[in-house]
Amino acid sequence: METRVLVRIALFAALLAVLGLFPKFDVPIAGGVPITMQSLGVMLAGVLLGPRHGTLAVLLFAFVVLLGAPLLAGGRGGIGVLAGPTAGFFIGWIPGAAVAGWLMGRLSRLPVLAAGVLASVVGGIAVDYLFGIAWLSYAAGLGVSRATLGTLVFLPGDLIKAFAAGCVAEAARRLEPSRFTEAS
Repeated sequence: METRVLVRIALFAALLAVLGLFPKFDVPIAGGVPITMQSLGVMLAGVLLGPRHGTLAVLLFAFVVLLGAPLLAGGRGGIGVLAGPTAGFFIGWIPGAAVAGWLMGRLSRLPVLAAGVLASVVGGIAVDYLFGIAWLSYAAGLGVSRATLGTLVFLPGDLIKAFAAGCVAEAARRLEPSRFTEAS
């Protein structure tokens, strides 16, 4: 792997860590799952780095968190994050970034803004919610329908993050048009 690719992967892992510095907002009806900015970083990793490199950035971040670095919103870290109600959303970031990146590459005929928003909605929201709701239902002892309803409170904010990811992708295309014609 080229040095510039490794640097981009490390920078996006660092971006995920920085987004964890934003205060989390706990939602009592969501089974202990907080609203955070880190899902925006997952969307951006997939959309801007592509499926392979975006996934590697999220995997690097997850590895550092599991080693104990308190990089998740609210200063959480360590292997214990896999035992709480948010574990499914945390794990869902990995396939979420992969799907967002894959879909971004498949939507190359669309304007970059639209492709970025759609890829972020499918990968960063739908895929992540699939993992998150399944685990939340199990870990919190909720039925799937109750876990789904509790998670819907996050949808408006996540849609705003998806739009923001699309806007960043459009801005990146204007700065470096070749990034959206290369396979990554």
